[in-house]
Amino acid sequence: MEETAAAREDGNDKSAWPVLAIERSKRGSLVDQIVAAIQQMVNARELRVGTKMPSVRQFAKCNGVSTFTVVESYDRLLNLGLLSSRRGSGFFVARSEAVAVAQTSAVPASPTAIDALTPDLYSGVSDALPVGAGWLPPEWYGESTILDCVRHAMKIPANRLRGYGHPLGFPTLRQHMAGTLAEELFSVEPDQILLTHGATHAFDLILRTLTKPGDTVLVEDPGYSNLLSLVRHHGCIPVGIPRGETGLDFDELERQAKATQPKLMFVNTVLQNPLGTSLSQAQAHRLLGVAEQFDFWLVEDDIYRELAARGEASLAAMDGLRRVIRVGSFSKTLSPVLRVGSISASRSLIPELLRIKMLTGLTTSEINERAVYHAISARPYKRMVEKLIDQLRTARERTTERLLDAGMAPVAKPRGGMFVSGGWDIKPTARFNGKLIADRALKAGILLSPNEFFMLRESDSIWFRFNVAYAADAPLLSDFLKTVRREMP
Repeated sequence: MEETAAAREDGNDKSAWPVLAIERSKRGSLVDQIVAAIQQMVNARELRVGTKMPSVRQFAKCNGVSTFTVVESYDRLLNLGLLSSRRGSGFFVARSEAVAVAQTSAVPASPTAIDALTPDLYSGVSDALPVGAGWLPPEWYGESTILDCVRHAMKIPANRLRGYGHPLGFPTLRQHMAGTLAEELFSVEPDQILLTHGATHAFDLILRTLTKPGDTVLVEDPGYSNLLSLVRHHGCIPVGIPRGETGLDFDELERQAKATQPKLMFVNTVLQNPLGTSLSQAQAHRLLGVAEQFDFWLVEDDIYRELAARGEASLAAMDGLRRVIRVGSFSKTLSPVLRVGSISASRSLIPELLRIKMLTGLTTSEINERAVYHAISARPYKRMVEKLIDQLRTARERTTERLLDAGMAPVAKPRGGMFVSGGWDIKPTARFNGKLIADRALKAGILLSPNEFFMLRESDSIWFRFNVAYAADAPLLSDFLKTVRREMP
């Protein structure tokens, strides 16, 4: 590669834009040639992770192609995961391990193929049995109570229909949350709580605020599938820290922290998704110590705490929101349709998080936040949560029994919550793996979440995350799993 006039024109003489040998007479479109060339440069590390790509206009000018061709090429590279984009910042190299992705992407995907961002895993409109989904049946939430709260929230005062609402979120809900957190976990003021469109929106704001393309972000492995995609989308490098039934692999954590100098780490302290395990008090203390030693932020994904036993470890409580950023959500005890999450952070961090929130989407829905406030402040709420915990306990036991009947073993014994992960001690192959089984299950009317959704490293076994509310009493699922087991080598 060599410096081009387009690069000098924009005053960026540090960058070397890719000048490609494009053959217009060669078989294959210009887009195919550009995509293949960029793939080769990334795999050869001529373009390293975090490198900023030229603008569409610059690339078009120095390579003598139309801007339409460049836009289509960049879109293809985004879909392959080689590039990421940031509004107002441009395009960046997102990953270097693109060979396998490029090869598999050359084959058109089956219309029934399932991946970690399959809409059916989140929409709830599919007819498939949602044993791989992350929501509970509406009747488990106390749907009549929630509907009453939504109706009450719709009676919003007329003067509140002007403007966009409070930038931090509905003040009364934040006040209530501050009181509850102070009573149960740690002292926090309402102006240290920022409301979001659910936990994933909170993760996005944190990544936008604290990272730049090329930064290392530590994640649990296995961990929340959507988070892995989000980290890559921001051009960051996800590094997995193994987590099992006994907690995090702290030796690996310290090795990776020393080698990669991460900006932050995401961790499920309580009822981790997908394993359902919790960190002990001692492990939480050690994790804070490692973060302090290597100077990175800890983002505590705390959305399952209400479903756990009281007294479980809390990073935010131990740390006092100095290095810990706590993310909460109401989607597991109320309907996920309400889309209300929260960030609790230090006073020094909240203003920048708020700025990014307003920049990317203005305020959040006051009607949703009012509905949540009416629900959680109502007298029946605690009883509803207690009933939900009992239902989940019974469903976990039944689900475990069904999995054992299908020859499956739990990956870890959950301490509570809505998930049981279980599978077969059989090494995956190209012809027999969790992803292929999930595709087959979808055709049979069953929505599964295979281990590939949750892991960065290769698994030594085939396993799935099961939502116990749907898996506990599902003959269709049992019959399918037994059939698959009989066909295994």
